[in-house]
Amino acid sequence: MRIRIDPDRCQGHARCFAISPELFEVDEYGYSSLRVEGDVPPQLEEKARLAVANCPEFAIEELA
Repeated sequence: MRIRIDPDRCQGHARCFAISPELFEVDEYGYSSLRVEGDVPPQLEEKARLAVANCPEFAIEELA
């Protein structure tokens, strides 16, 4: 599983970070970036899917 963040859509809600600080980091304004490059570790896939589902701006997407 892979995910990505669209920086143009991110509005700094930081919900993804609240769900999975292992996968996401936020700047001082709450804008997110990924901590992982490439595949999400299997043990964090459920948290990644929760982050995708909980982003109010649909800025995080799961890649095929």
